[in-house]
Amino acid sequence: MIILGIETSCDETSISVLKDGKEMLSNHISSQIDIHKEYGGVVPEIASRHHIKNIAAIMEVSLKEAEITLDDVDYIAVTYAPGLIGALLVGISFAKGISYGRNIPIIPVHHIKGHIYANFLEHKVELPAIALVVSGGHTNIIYIDENHKFFNLGGTLDDAVGESYDKVSRVMGLGYPGGPVIDKLAYEGDSDKIPMPEPKVGGYEFSFSGVKTSVINYVNKMNMKKEEYNPADIAASFQNRVVDILCKKTIAAATEKGVKNILIAGGVAANSLLRKELLERSKSEGIEVFYPSMKLCTDNAGMIAAAGYYKLTYGDSDKIFADLKLNGVANMGIEED
Repeated sequence: MIILGIETSCDETSISVLKDGKEMLSNHISSQIDIHKEYGGVVPEIASRHHIKNIAAIMEVSLKEAEITLDDVDYIAVTYAPGLIGALLVGISFAKGISYGRNIPIIPVHHIKGHIYANFLEHKVELPAIALVVSGGHTNIIYIDENHKFFNLGGTLDDAVGESYDKVSRVMGLGYPGGPVIDKLAYEGDSDKIPMPEPKVGGYEFSFSGVKTSVINYVNKMNMKKEEYNPADIAASFQNRVVDILCKKTIAAATEKGVKNILIAGGVAANSLLRKELLERSKSEGIEVFYPSMKLCTDNAGMIAAAGYYKLTYGDSDKIFADLKLNGVANMGIEED
């Protein structure tokens, strides 16, 4: 079975070729990070224009590396929600064109499920499991049952964790994206020097606006007083607090549900402290932690093709395929898919 994956939900244009749900024949990504850096974040209109410019060429490269043609493709898996609506529509329109011209069925894929299924490409994951989804736009704890049904246990009430990293990085003048630079800088600082508040949010909900605002207020106060501060100390304190919150709630969810597997998914799954802390804390609870390799943490079509494969295998028969009326949806909960 050959699935062509298409991902254009934000600022990465990606096309992949997946064989039998596991063998990645190709997975090419064109990133726009350098383009959006000068704006301090993704500009939707610019992102859409670059998707249009790049998508056909990326597909050509992916098909060539996989040593196949469109005649060999059995299904097209494309991200349709959630994401930047203009960006989504580029990938969806491209998928529709191929579908119409080659009579290939379309499998619409929820972007967050794609991030979760990235783990299945590299690990043998047993369900049920708890997934911690952490990215620039999402922070959720999701329960996945034995039949690949997804249930959202909680999410962020304000900023997503990746968004908070970007805003903290911006106020300190460290640039965009903030995640990698803060992760690296944090190891040079002392987290005890600048206390960070712990949000009082119950259940499996998250709130990072207070932690983010604490950093912004501290930096502004120091600047107004013309006093020097150590960015590494701020990075260490901020990151330690955020990771502590994520670990506590994720392990609590796994314990309550009685599952022995935790999956980390999304761009922030690349964070070194999160990986280390969650592995160490989960081990004492007899829980195994899985996370994708770096190349599969960020948005990529390989994870979309994988999600398409599992939707084809476990999905409700009347909800697997989409016709040419398929549209993009900017905001959609994982249970609505």
